[in-house]
Amino acid sequence: MTMTSTTDTAPASDSSAVDRELDAVVLGAGVAGLYQLHQLRAQGLRVRAYEAGGDVGGTWYWNRYPGARFDSEAYIYQYLFSEQLYKDWSWSEKFPGQPEIEQWLHYVTDRLNLREDIQFSTRIVSAHYDDERGRWTVRTDRGETIDTQFFVTCAGMLSAPMDNMFEGQDSFQGPIFHTSRWPRENVDLAGKRVGVVGIGATGIQVIQTIADTVEHLTVFARTPQYVLPMKNPKYGESEQNWYKSRFEELRSTIPHTFTGFEYDFEHAWADCTPEQRQEILEEIYQDGSLKLWLAGFGEMFFSEEVSEAVSEFVRNKMRARLKDQHLIDILVPTDYGFGTHRVPLETNYLEVYHRENVDLVGVKDNPIARILPNGIELADGTVHELDVIILATGFDAGTGALTRIDIRGRGGRSLTEDWGRDIRTTMGLMVHGYPNMLTTAVPLAPSAALCNMTTCLQQQTEWITATIRSMRGQGKTVIEPTEAGEDAWVAHHEEVASATLVPKTHSWYLGSNVPGKPRRLLSYIGGVGQYRQKCDEEAAAGYPKFRIA
Repeated sequence: MTMTSTTDTAPASDSSAVDRELDAVVLGAGVAGLYQLHQLRAQGLRVRAYEAGGDVGGTWYWNRYPGARFDSEAYIYQYLFSEQLYKDWSWSEKFPGQPEIEQWLHYVTDRLNLREDIQFSTRIVSAHYDDERGRWTVRTDRGETIDTQFFVTCAGMLSAPMDNMFEGQDSFQGPIFHTSRWPRENVDLAGKRVGVVGIGATGIQVIQTIADTVEHLTVFARTPQYVLPMKNPKYGESEQNWYKSRFEELRSTIPHTFTGFEYDFEHAWADCTPEQRQEILEEIYQDGSLKLWLAGFGEMFFSEEVSEAVSEFVRNKMRARLKDQHLIDILVPTDYGFGTHRVPLETNYLEVYHRENVDLVGVKDNPIARILPNGIELADGTVHELDVIILATGFDAGTGALTRIDIRGRGGRSLTEDWGRDIRTTMGLMVHGYPNMLTTAVPLAPSAALCNMTTCLQQQTEWITATIRSMRGQGKTVIEPTEAGEDAWVAHHEEVASATLVPKTHSWYLGSNVPGKPRRLLSYIGGVGQYRQKCDEEAAAGYPKFRIA
């Protein structure tokens, strides 16, 4: 059952103070927001996107830290609704860096003429549903009030940084940067003593990029990560023609694979001899991509035996490169299986720790106690003096972007309070108690983590678009998941998740990095193709999990 939170009085909507009346407000102008705006506008809706950043890009606007780049192949991290849009952009390498990705999103924005309907440097601070009128009152940090029928959230699943982590942060005499709030202007790290806190996917990209620039680098590592080496060939005209010639193939296959990538699981562990298994692992490892994680042996997500065998394969690869036992003890995971946490790609990352100017500090058993004016102090009193601190400390994933906004649904119920008790959605597309609030990249859908993001975000925004079109065609104005419909999806999500090894671990996949966050696997793990099928079936059956009025 879903608990309802209420305030003493539901927030009133002052229609006389409305600055703008719309059919739809889109929160965010990243990959999802841009496409959602394009689709709703094509329906003839009065729609506007509101973006906290100074330009389009979402993730690729905010994350401009040193070394930021794709770990999805560029030619699949694309919009597939337009062949011309796809083919008129040419990538320079297999895994491009942030500047090129941001340029691509500018290209898309300008090609689709979206800027005129985006308001930048504007943060939505509240969204309150009016039960009587069936509409939302949305307010911004500029003091604007917008009256809208639909509130569509495209805020991203990794956009609420965990940046106020340590006692004494305000006392530090040098700059502190969170990777997702890296300044647009150049940051000169040459000749500086730099500390990086965190060795997840982002921390790894930063560390391998700045090690040869800084005077001294101190890495504070808590949770070891399985890593895979990236092979990133440059693309000339022949390579660009090769992937562009595959447009129809990619458009027909990517949306239906397990993770929304071009590759899928092909081998069954039980059908292979030990020698064959080793050969397959070695071959896929040499691909230089995420293929070992997303298209190796699917049994590693369900079987402790297979998980341990694949994990040991990757551990041995890492040990051979690290050589030093101190480094191995801190950097090679042993207490969780390969693929049950996010798997980063890297380029000579492990070799960084052999450099004379790099120190690795394990903080799992001797955690950071506080930040001092001159550096970082550990629990045992050790002080590491620093000029610059870089926090690669992650995000309040899936929920944080919305719980940091005052969102109130029927009867004034608070989304922050509801998700503070139990993280629930209906297919990751809506939340019971919040009519006409349609969501992307929130929990209980693959887009929360286990997907090539453009694949899943395109699917979700297309489903939202089709749903609104269907409602308008029938003269309907309000849609909301039923309590029973949401209960059924949550139960299905839990059944699928509990069959795997992933919920037995501790990572941001389960909200473990956020103190007090309810524990639930954030991402639907039944597969991108299956999720798409279930969404299509829901619409074809007339939306049985929803009430449309």
